[in-house]
Amino acid sequence: MTTDSRTTDLDGRVERTAREAGIEVNPVAGHIGAEITGVDLAGSLDEAQVSAIRAAILRWKVVFFRGQRLDHAGHVAFARRFGEPVVLRKRGGASPADVPEIETTADRLELGGRFGMEHDEWLRRRRHTLQRGWHCDHGARIDPPAATVLRAETVPPYGGDTTWSNLAAAYAGLSAPVRRFVDGLRAEHRLGVGYQSRPGDDAYVRHLLDHQVASVHPLVRVHPETGERVLYVNGYYLEQIVGLSRAESAAVLDMLLDQATRTEYTVRFRWEPGSVAFWDNRATIHLAPGDNAHLGFPRTMHRVMLAGDVPVGVDGKPSEPVTGTEPGRW
Repeated sequence: MTTDSRTTDLDGRVERTAREAGIEVNPVAGHIGAEITGVDLAGSLDEAQVSAIRAAILRWKVVFFRGQRLDHAGHVAFARRFGEPVVLRKRGGASPADVPEIETTADRLELGGRFGMEHDEWLRRRRHTLQRGWHCDHGARIDPPAATVLRAETVPPYGGDTTWSNLAAAYAGLSAPVRRFVDGLRAEHRLGVGYQSRPGDDAYVRHLLDHQVASVHPLVRVHPETGERVLYVNGYYLEQIVGLSRAESAAVLDMLLDQATRTEYTVRFRWEPGSVAFWDNRATIHLAPGDNAHLGFPRTMHRVMLAGDVPVGVDGKPSEPVTGTEPGRW
């Protein structure tokens, strides 16, 4: 089945399930993103509504809801209708202690201090190129999360938008010879790759060495539900293409990351209190905002991730663990 026919089938499923559920799915960009209205996520969703939301996510990769009144328990209950929430072994002090499935993004502000750095410096050292910030959640794991549900509590009056990119559309947009080339490649994804260390002793480098997480994933992943081929690249975890020299790998990855983040494959979302974004972590990468840190406005978001499976390549072979990662263990 071709990409165009799969998209047509997905469009038909979205239209049918939305009509049956009595909700509206309104696309907001050409390749990715749709806003869903007519549903209360804090309520008791029926099977028709769950099916319609799932179909919209598979087609549009990320969906948005506005004006929702979810608390922590409601957030987890909603996410559980679509999969098993991940429980992280370690979270920061901002996350609710009594709801282990929820991670609060304000935890990130604590991380630099743990390693003797201001948050801004820690962030700059992790994201020192334009592409470094693009990532899927926990992509160095052997089984990255299948999906993420992110809820906004406090947002700045301006700035602070998040951007997502459709990796299935990015793959389809490659020329046929390049698609054939990348179909057979694999790449190592590693936590902390590309971090620029501080002069002398660097506590974060020591932390990374003591907590290595790395996996070899197919460069083109077959989506387990849609059958789409996904250009499985990101700037934050991707180390090197297996079997290529470092120079060759760097050139190919630069080309593929440029392809994956082309503007036409992206959508940018303006958050409001009560907004919820629900995305397919298997078929997207996203970019956290970089335009609001200097403004000093608070931005508090809550995240629930759903357990995922081990990626499978075009050749039918699954990803392979390198270190520090085991399916189902967090």
